[in-house]
Amino acid sequence: MSTKIALITGGSRGLGRNAALKLAKKHHDVILTWHSQQQEAEAVVAEIEQRGGRAAALRLDVSDSNSFNAFAAEVKNLLNEKWQRQQIDYLLNNAGVGMHKPFIDTTAADLDNLYQVHVKGPFLLTQALLPLLADGGHILNVSSGLTRIILPGCSAYAMMKSAMETLTRYQAKELGARRIRVNILAPGAIETDFNGGGVRDNPEMNRWVASQTALGRAGQPDDIGDAIALLLSDEAGWINAQRIEASGGQSI
Repeated sequence: MSTKIALITGGSRGLGRNAALKLAKKHHDVILTWHSQQQEAEAVVAEIEQRGGRAAALRLDVSDSNSFNAFAAEVKNLLNEKWQRQQIDYLLNNAGVGMHKPFIDTTAADLDNLYQVHVKGPFLLTQALLPLLADGGHILNVSSGLTRIILPGCSAYAMMKSAMETLTRYQAKELGARRIRVNILAPGAIETDFNGGGVRDNPEMNRWVASQTALGRAGQPDDIGDAIALLLSDEAGWINAQRIEASGGQSI
């Protein structure tokens, strides 16, 4: 059985980094993207290669949709040169930015930025990469527990993620003829540097999250990396067009 190749946007840190390492542990190869943290991305590549896998890192700004055709050409060349392959097997649309601001204070510029990164970016990037995605492959988008759990200050961010949940179902329907599965993972509160690292670094916030979670703690990056590896596995091959929340039972 040939090695599967996953392309992960935003793979230099946080959940993207963890997902890359978890997939490599399952003997998948990885292409990860970085925007501003090249050194961190190259460190992830080095760690995967030290474990016997193959990986590469490419720069990508998901807010710049004009760059996507050139990026797809770069991925195609990389596949030919490094893997002697023409296609990837998995696409994880993970790259993102956070924002915590009350509805009344959210500006048009805030909305434009979030839309570019969280909706327009993955929409058009997936279009550009579809010729490189193998039939029978899997697209995994990333949402948030905040589309279900209402926390003041998160309206704009959650709205964008809700759009991706709707897009996921349409993608699954329209790409089904190629046997491409499309799902969306919605993490709960996780201890990473995302959104300023509040859940990880603020003990009071961490305790509050734990008190709201059925399993009694905040999420760890490993919790999400394991969920991603599971959803991208052949064993999950009949899961399609679904929003899967990984929150430990937060706010139920």
